[in-house]
Amino acid sequence: MLAPPGTGVSPASGSLTYSVIIAAYQAAAFIGDAIESALAQTLTPQEIIVCDDGSTDPLDAALAPYLDRITLIRKENGGEASAKNAAARAASGEFVAILDADDVYYPERLEALAELSSRRPDLDVVTTDCYVVADGRVVRKCYTGDYRFESGDQRRGILQRNFLGPGHMAVRREALLAVGGFDEGFRHATDWDCWIRMILAGSRAGMIDEPLAEYRVRRTSLASDRLRQFDGYVAVLEKAVRRSDLSAEERNTVTRSLAMQRRRRMLGEAEAALRERRPDARRLALGIALGHGFRLRERAKGAMAAAFPGLAGKRLRDAGPEFAGGVRG
Repeated sequence: MLAPPGTGVSPASGSLTYSVIIAAYQAAAFIGDAIESALAQTLTPQEIIVCDDGSTDPLDAALAPYLDRITLIRKENGGEASAKNAAARAASGEFVAILDADDVYYPERLEALAELSSRRPDLDVVTTDCYVVADGRVVRKCYTGDYRFESGDQRRGILQRNFLGPGHMAVRREALLAVGGFDEGFRHATDWDCWIRMILAGSRAGMIDEPLAEYRVRRTSLASDRLRQFDGYVAVLEKAVRRSDLSAEERNTVTRSLAMQRRRRMLGEAEAALRERRPDARRLALGIALGHGFRLRERAKGAMAAAFPGLAGKRLRDAGPEFAGGVRG
């Protein structure tokens, strides 16, 4: 278990209740696996709430076998944040366990989270590690290499990067609603923005260092999703840097993080232009070569791509799409 030092609060007596919430938009092809995984939990959830965010695919047919075991709410399409908020408001559990419609929990996940929450009642956000799965194949664990859960200074940590991973959080419902839930003005990186606001408001997070879920990456949408996620990361940090309650050190942290995400956005845009043989590919690659803050290797690749955009694009296409599975914002 990874978490900040305890605050001395006694373990909770009795069992905590967990509501599983699933935001669904055009999810007919895969939501069945998510629901089945919630139904298979060794700790029975208080309820499973599916919010249909204005889907136009055959979602009704996909949900039909489960209607006697789930709560279904519907709304006009408003984005992931609004669907999660609607489901959280409808929930009755002390914690809402977020399950994305294309992901799955392993059977012991809720039981493990409930045990952690009971032992550490000071934690408002709890999670586990997970496997990143692409095309049915396990690529890696989420928390690996440089991507690690922050158990020290979580205020500074969450401003630096979304150390809470790909959206499988279980969140104390009262604390989530106290900060206004997810910001419905964001279409991407909504989770990161919410965790920033919760942690800066005093919430603490803990993680069980065991993969008890799957974050499933779909190959068809990686390139466009990656750029939209980068846009979301930049927007979240631009919002955070305007806060008046940051220390000087925290403001420096978020400023550096914002600059890094802007560079990542530039790199992603240049790669997309090269892959797609766009006419602006050479200009974007040259911007990397001559830009500030890029590593020497990145600048060298940018220079080569600017000189030989056709060859660079071919290499990127041959390499296939990148699985950007570390952070789902």
